[in-house]
Amino acid sequence: MTSTSTPVETGYPWPIETTRLNNGLRVVVSEDRSAPVVCVNLWYDVGSRHEPEGQTGFAHLFEHLMFEGSVHVQKTEHMRLVQGNGGSLNATTNPDRTNYFETMPSEHLELAIWLEADRMGGLVPALTQETLDNQREVVKNERRQRYDNVPYGDAWLRLLPLLYPPGHPYHHATIGSMEDLNAAGLETFRAFHRQYYAPNNAVLTVVGDTSAAEVFALADKYFGALEPVPDIPPAPNGHLTGPAEHPARQTVTGKVPAPRIYLSHRTHPFGSAGYDTVTVLATVLGSGRGSRLYQRLADGARIAQPDYVGAYGVDLAHAPAPLIITATAKDGVDAATLEAGLAEVVDGLATEPVTEAELERAKALLTTSWWRQLSTVGGRADTLGRYATQFGDPASAGYRLPGWQAVTAGDIADVAAQTLQPSSRVTLTYLPGDHS
Repeated sequence: MTSTSTPVETGYPWPIETTRLNNGLRVVVSEDRSAPVVCVNLWYDVGSRHEPEGQTGFAHLFEHLMFEGSVHVQKTEHMRLVQGNGGSLNATTNPDRTNYFETMPSEHLELAIWLEADRMGGLVPALTQETLDNQREVVKNERRQRYDNVPYGDAWLRLLPLLYPPGHPYHHATIGSMEDLNAAGLETFRAFHRQYYAPNNAVLTVVGDTSAAEVFALADKYFGALEPVPDIPPAPNGHLTGPAEHPARQTVTGKVPAPRIYLSHRTHPFGSAGYDTVTVLATVLGSGRGSRLYQRLADGARIAQPDYVGAYGVDLAHAPAPLIITATAKDGVDAATLEAGLAEVVDGLATEPVTEAELERAKALLTTSWWRQLSTVGGRADTLGRYATQFGDPASAGYRLPGWQAVTAGDIADVAAQTLQPSSRVTLTYLPGDHS
């Protein structure tokens, strides 16, 4: 086990120390003695983009299964032990990764690390058919509540197949196919866990009231004996050359209160200079009452509902990431009028330069958002885990804020002209009605 101390870069003014255990587990520590709390955050390099054909939704299902007991932890005991000792916990899945995290009083750091190690190495022997069946039903209910029975709720599920071709790792959403989840047997799920939930496919990040020496020793004590998995299969190649060559369009008629339009484009991968520009562009376009969309469609032309206009990038790191622009029509405004208004504002980014005031406002909003993310030990742990997992170096997080601050109006015009052409646009339209 070797340790390195990383110089602090602009945008992350806390110490970062790292090590790698003999079994491949990367450990990242950022000490902060300002409050007696720690966050333990484990990023696994497995998300929906890694799922083989016929196994969609597996990474997300394991987000649930990992709380259902392991060799030394009974069903629901993980939550009880964390919350009973004053902590909080959760987990999330996206196309690129799965992560699990606990924020605890620092005196319970060892408990949190032990819990994570036990379910990394001891979930499979404890996984039963009953547990699997129960959590499959939980996921089905989640799909109904979050996607199927909510107005506009399935937009993301519809946009991904329009943005990415069949076979692309981003073609399907993390919730996956209920048919795939139903068809797979217990041993198939066990094999998926054995393949990806391994020390050499994970980053353990601890931020807060502790030292690197203490964390490294605890990581070695509880994770060190876990065997690495040789030959973890890489995710399918997500490389795409430039914007889409043809527009795509889908119209959904269903139980929605008003017409809504989503315009979307593939842009640049998260972490690239191009995506930094897209992030600033999206903020200029769709963040708050000072944004172009709000000023021109909600406050100006009055064709969009003020609370339902916006633009945002989706931070996908392994292929051109999508920019999504959306608006919901005001009473009496039809979808065609709303779409035309949206398209006019979006197309204008390439020809009508962003003003200095717009640029300064966007950068101020992003700066506030960045420091809000880093204001908690949990936010810092997640950020360092992300950059260690996706870019190999937690300290590279320090480049993000300077990257946004360096974006110019010319950069925005260039990226808009390159990536936001009508010829590469995905348009998803929702119309009120009885059928979808």
